[in-house]
Amino acid sequence: MKKLGWLALCWGFFQTAHAQQALQLWYDKPATVWEGTLPLGNGRLGMMPDGGLNQEKIVLNDITLWSGSEQDPNNYDAYKSVDRIQRLLLQGRNDEAEEWVGANFVCVGDGSGHGNGADVPYGCFQTLGELKIQYDDQQGEAVDYRRSLDLPTATAETSYKRGGITYLREYFTSFDGDVGVIRLSADTQKALTFSVTMARTENAQLRMVGEELQLFGTLNDGRGGTGMRYLARVRIEHVGGKLVSEGKALKLIGADEATLYFSAATDFRGNAYERRSARLMENALETPYRTQKARHVSAFQQLFNSVSLHISGPQTNDIPTDQRLKRFFDNPADDNALAALYFQYGRYLSICSTRPGLLPPNLQGLWAHRVQTPWNGDYHLNINAQMNHWPVEVGNLSELHGPFIDMIKAIAEAGRNTAKAYYNAPGWVCYMMTNVWGYSAPGEQASWGASTASGWLCNHLWEHYLFTMDTDYLRDVYPVLRDAALFYHHMLIKEPTHGWLVTAPSVSPENAFLMPNGKRASVVMGPTIDNQIVRELYNNVIAAADTLGLRDAFVDSLSLSLAHLPPPVQVGPDGRVMEWLDVYAEPEPQHRHVSHLYGLYPAAFISPQTTPEWAAAAKKTLEVRGDGGTGWSRAWKILFWARLQDGDHALEILRQLLQPAFGHETTYERANAGTYPNLFCAHPPFQIDGNLGGAAGIAEMLLQSHAGFIHLLPALPAAWKAGEVKGLKARGNYTVDIAWRDGKVIDYSIHSPSGAPAVDVLVNGELIPAENLTGL
Repeated sequence: MKKLGWLALCWGFFQTAHAQQALQLWYDKPATVWEGTLPLGNGRLGMMPDGGLNQEKIVLNDITLWSGSEQDPNNYDAYKSVDRIQRLLLQGRNDEAEEWVGANFVCVGDGSGHGNGADVPYGCFQTLGELKIQYDDQQGEAVDYRRSLDLPTATAETSYKRGGITYLREYFTSFDGDVGVIRLSADTQKALTFSVTMARTENAQLRMVGEELQLFGTLNDGRGGTGMRYLARVRIEHVGGKLVSEGKALKLIGADEATLYFSAATDFRGNAYERRSARLMENALETPYRTQKARHVSAFQQLFNSVSLHISGPQTNDIPTDQRLKRFFDNPADDNALAALYFQYGRYLSICSTRPGLLPPNLQGLWAHRVQTPWNGDYHLNINAQMNHWPVEVGNLSELHGPFIDMIKAIAEAGRNTAKAYYNAPGWVCYMMTNVWGYSAPGEQASWGASTASGWLCNHLWEHYLFTMDTDYLRDVYPVLRDAALFYHHMLIKEPTHGWLVTAPSVSPENAFLMPNGKRASVVMGPTIDNQIVRELYNNVIAAADTLGLRDAFVDSLSLSLAHLPPPVQVGPDGRVMEWLDVYAEPEPQHRHVSHLYGLYPAAFISPQTTPEWAAAAKKTLEVRGDGGTGWSRAWKILFWARLQDGDHALEILRQLLQPAFGHETTYERANAGTYPNLFCAHPPFQIDGNLGGAAGIAEMLLQSHAGFIHLLPALPAAWKAGEVKGLKARGNYTVDIAWRDGKVIDYSIHSPSGAPAVDVLVNGELIPAENLTGL
């Protein structure tokens, strides 16, 4: 390894004396709603215990459990309408063009079922069911109740005293054994008597096989046939007591301690689910509990321990997490530790909701408590699935980008048919949503379903390369990048005012404008986000080809085309970044999407250092858009303000993201945007993108590397006067540690693999050229 070090101080690197900030969520009462339960996951299985006293419900999940089936939703006559739609757009008749798109340029069939896809081929991610534990013979009032989730170990606990007996429950979803584990104990012998069963609201049967409880069924394929099959198993190992079956429940009477094992599998991708779930259960039963837990913690910490963050401030570990949320919303400076906890919680959720070789986190990660999840729990590709992966590279979890990259590669194959169907074009394209079945067609409605996503997805392919500098990987994904550019190169048309090459038809995701005739429309040519994405994609393909030595005539044509693309930013008469080619009245000036600032984040077109005029226009755009919005919208705005290097404003948006979304506790899904008691992000309802985008935003406040140099503490809020962070990643495959005091960097270290070139560093307002750095 090569180590570069500067500003070495006498007090030593990162030897700050401070009390350890506990990375733990904890509560003094059971959860009353699902959004208060504690999420456990190992990238495939999920458990969410509520810590109930007399009856405990533990929601179970398997990330692969989807209804629906493969389909071909492409309209193979759609390309015949392209010329007509484009002529209408060129004539300024957007409303008529939108009607044509809606009639001729959307998917065939039901599409996503308008977000209710459980009974159509598109399908939806579904809950596996509930594990229910009925605790008997526990008398009296419970005292000293504590329910907690420990992030560094990915374990949860519930403890309390009742009738003079102290009870302890421990939970984890094993990163080693791939099973769910629940251990029950008490400080008095023979104190444990309880019964266990499982339930699911539909497509489920329950049976007892010996001493094993089994929940099994087949989901709807969306065509009236059989879809995905699943099987969940529960067994109980115990010390003392007697295990009996009572109908469709297991009952343990008078035990000293007990360990419940939960194993599950589906036949996703042809998996031999019955045999797999049985083998996992057998392995769990053969391994002592303490060995299982130690192996689980060790496997999890190989990922989690790669980054640490401490922000100095008052210690608040003794305050329940839901109360800390309220305290932070009132004054963020009173609880800097909550910002560090939220950052690490985002990394925790990333680790727990995906694993290499399987699926990326969906709209809800891998946690769901309903059969029909909101918006199908799918992969929205007009920001949400992308935001889910914004923290993984900078957060030193690069391997967790892999499942999304694998999905992109698969969509690219399906998208070849979509490119032919809608444009008779070479290459590949996909639109604003996908599922585990490879859906690539437009959505069922023009106003939101007509935005292409393939270019944005390619940003992730390129970013993974920039952070890893892995040329073997780049060679593998280069055809996907190249063929995405090939599609755009074929479909762009020349707009009449400037002669720029632009997309048509398209939309600025989910937003609309008012035409001069007063009619509302969404379909346009050349929305700003498309102009930025196409330019970024062309640049990245050219850079990749040069890196790999694969320059050819097509790549040369991309270089020529760059001069004919619209500029990444047009500033309107009011000083804001324009969202469309033309200036339109806005029916929703504070719309949740801010897609025309794609060039600020995640792209690198707008910078206070390199394009200050555009940065000023972006700032004015955000001021008009406002600080509110859905949960994920607020997370994106943290990143925007961090890129504009305004740490205090970024912290203000973080405060609003963490606004308690407690509302009326029986209708949490209709609460205000913000954060639920278990720190899940409230869109509302729960979407994990806000959590993961928020974590990325905090990292972006501490480190940036998109502008050709490493910028230390680019957006540090005044309230974060002192602290330290270790292990963040910068583009170029650099690992960065920073310590600061009184808002200034006092020490830092940058590590890179042997042979990697040094890099310019901006620290405390001074740009230190790479040639002036001293290697140690």
